Amino acid sequence: MKNALLRTPFSAVALALGMLAAAPSSFAADTKSVAVTAIVEHPALDAVRDGVKAELKAAGYEEGKNLKFTYQSAQGNVGTAAQIARKYVGDAPDVIVAIATPSAQAVVASTKTIPVVYSAITDPVAARLVKNWDATGTNVTGVSDLSPLDKHIGLIKQVVPNAKRIGVIYSPGEANSVAIVASLKKAAADAGMTVVEAAAARTVDVPTAAQSLVGKADVIYTPTDNNVVSAFEGIVKVAQQAKLPVVAADTATVERGAVAALGLNYSDIGRQTGKIVVRILKGEKPGTIASQTSTNFELVVNPGAAKLQGVTLSESLLKTAKVVATK
Repeated sequence: MKNALLRTPFSAVALALGMLAAAPSSFAADTKSVAVTAIVEHPALDAVRDGVKAELKAAGYEEGKNLKFTYQSAQGNVGTAAQIARKYVGDAPDVIVAIATPSAQAVVASTKTIPVVYSAITDPVAARLVKNWDATGTNVTGVSDLSPLDKHIGLIKQVVPNAKRIGVIYSPGEANSVAIVASLKKAAADAGMTVVEAAAARTVDVPTAAQSLVGKADVIYTPTDNNVVSAFEGIVKVAQQAKLPVVAADTATVERGAVAALGLNYSDIGRQTGKIVVRILKGEKPGTIASQTSTNFELVVNPGAAKLQGVTLSESLLKTAKVVATK
């Protein structure tokens, strides 16, 4: 994706948090409070947030009536994520929803008592949010967006039948991304393919990482990595110039120039996350709820992007796609 980070100064975020603290309360005594935070704003994570809110409303919790719903984005800044986490813990809401790994790690590090529901975390065990996928007895549970890497390898072969080298761009500082690359290497080896890594520690490093794959990879694979997703247009520019097809794990990137993606519906993940939040609001303990995954995968393709990146999508692939992008 293109860089969707909102360049809000750190002081502005702090001011916004201060205003939230100072705002007078007009809610009834039985009002429930849900505080939501995300590491950055981009379509997938925004869809999770909106899905949570929609599920709360469907369960009878409506903002302005019996629900206090707070949302803050860390704007891609880990320090801001920690500040938001501390602010939320001080507010003592009924549930904190943390979207994406850095925000979830910040919240989990800040409280052992307030219920925390993570969402859009690829590997919560690798991220050290929970010890295992079972009910842990702690204050933490949530929903993973674990990618079906074997199916992604299959999609890559459909898009680029002769591909042998998969270039992957990822953030070396994000535990989920490191775990994805390790799993991708195994899945690729099983399919007789190799993986070429291109690390991008910051969003601004993503286009350079993409450029480094030219001549070394037959296809670029982009995982559900927030830095990569936020700077997706930089990858597409390189891909078009080098005729190097991009296959993605995030379906929202297809409208932005990926050739194809097999991924989760993040609105559905938000709704699934919201169902857990509702269970907690109604009295269940997060420690009794096992971490969940989603199996609702969608295939989205973009014939126009394929042409610009030097490939033609087969009729069979087009027929099996749930969505055919027109941009």
